[in-house]
Amino acid sequence: MDIRHLTYFIEVAKYKSFTKASQSLHLSQSTLSKVVKSLEEELNVELIDRSTKNIELTEAGEIVLAEGEMIIESINDLSDHLYDLMNLKKGKIKIGIPPIIGFLFFPKIIKGFNTLYPDIKIKLFEYGTIRVEQEVRDGLLDLGVVILPVNEEEFDVVPFVNEELMLFVHASHPLAQREQVEMKELRNETFILFKKGFALHDLIIQECLQAGFSPEIAYESFEWDFMTGMIGENLGISIFPKPIEKKVNQDLIKTIPIVNPTLPWKLGFISKKKKYASPAVREFIQYISAELPPES
Repeated sequence: MDIRHLTYFIEVAKYKSFTKASQSLHLSQSTLSKVVKSLEEELNVELIDRSTKNIELTEAGEIVLAEGEMIIESINDLSDHLYDLMNLKKGKIKIGIPPIIGFLFFPKIIKGFNTLYPDIKIKLFEYGTIRVEQEVRDGLLDLGVVILPVNEEEFDVVPFVNEELMLFVHASHPLAQREQVEMKELRNETFILFKKGFALHDLIIQECLQAGFSPEIAYESFEWDFMTGMIGENLGISIFPKPIEKKVNQDLIKTIPIVNPTLPWKLGFISKKKKYASPAVREFIQYISAELPPES
């Protein structure tokens, strides 16, 4: 079996489109179609159901996709091993980070690490923590930053931030002068939240439900600065990690600790258990462990 043919089939399965896959692979659509047909003839089984308008995999196609992805990942791991052998201290690291975490912590992290290891290239992918966790699980990312806890049977974890979540309100809000607030007191408030796919979205809703109410959500966004801008216009309240308070206009937006219960915001780097970790990844983990120990 030609590995290229398997790679081409995986691309078609990923996009569910010969057109999009051919564009991604820089091949003609007819060439790509012939390659997939050739693979089907070699395996003596249909991989794609061509009777539907949109491309759908047959059961055999699903099996070839799953096994093929593992084969490609193994080949990529082999390439990583060889690359590292020939390029000690050189390499690349793919890290998934939620936008709010990237903004708060990563400029300092990247600058410090690049100063020590200028030949190690870091590529950042901004996703919600749920997607970050999934892509680390799938082997698409070397490392990911997520809200803890996670399943430590699946992931190796390096904690690096231990903070709390705070209530953010407009300066004119009745709660703005309070020294602390309980979740149950937010029953009648209008919330501004991250969109689904961000762990904070689910966490805040869960805490509201545990406090005995379902939150009224006025706006959802992918961008924390848009959300704080809405709070600054007195259009709702939100709950953010404590470090965000240093990034907002404190004359316009007030932050109040949440109690009974407090809401911890613990972050950690995760990597897939038993996945090969290149020297570059190991160096980065050591750097994080040494330079950014968990806060007490």
